[in-house]
Amino acid sequence: MLNKTLVPQSVAREIQAMIQAGQLKAGEKIPSQREFSQRFGISRASLREALLTLETLGLLKTEAGRGTYVAAIDATAGQAGHMAPWRYSESHSVFDVFQTRILLEGEIARLSAGRLSQTQLEKMEKATKTMEDCWANQDLLANVEADLAFHGTIVSACSNTMLKALYQTVRDQVTETQRQPIPITDPERMRQSIAEHRRIIAALKANDGALARVEMESHIRNTARCAGLQP
Repeated sequence: MLNKTLVPQSVAREIQAMIQAGQLKAGEKIPSQREFSQRFGISRASLREALLTLETLGLLKTEAGRGTYVAAIDATAGQAGHMAPWRYSESHSVFDVFQTRILLEGEIARLSAGRLSQTQLEKMEKATKTMEDCWANQDLLANVEADLAFHGTIVSACSNTMLKALYQTVRDQVTETQRQPIPITDPERMRQSIAEHRRIIAALKANDGALARVEMESHIRNTARCAGLQP
């Protein structure tokens, strides 16, 4: 049985496949939450989480008073060209989350240097290649999942258990910042992001904590800039 985290992701993947296959067309209103939840055999809460994920990725768009529609894709960029509203605005701004990521993940990368096993380094390399391949196929969900796996592997090797715990407390917000810029990410920025991942891996392989921190901070700043921010 799927856990409560995997259920929305599994359903989001199915809906993304329906969009890619043309079963749900650009500009078309998606079925009601009641119909969709019955079709997939899940709760409305899990369905809403799946729909929010797809909206953040730019595959769906909700219009007040009208409902949720399949977003039109920019044929040139391959993306929807707009970002969804920041879903955590009542607690923290997206700027604050990016700024916190720079501080937290930069230090985590520094402390993880020299602690990653060969298996973990290979996992990060595989995740980066998966990001590249899935972007080419416009499998946006798998692209972001691979990105999350990359960053999560570094966190798992951190020597400071309190920093690891702090990361877990903000993981939902961090995850959202990794999804948020996707609709306005052009192919060149994705190529740069993948290259940044490979530089982080190289620094970690070399056991160079100072460089790993610099590369991670630069990577997160560049992602923030893609979202129109200057943290």
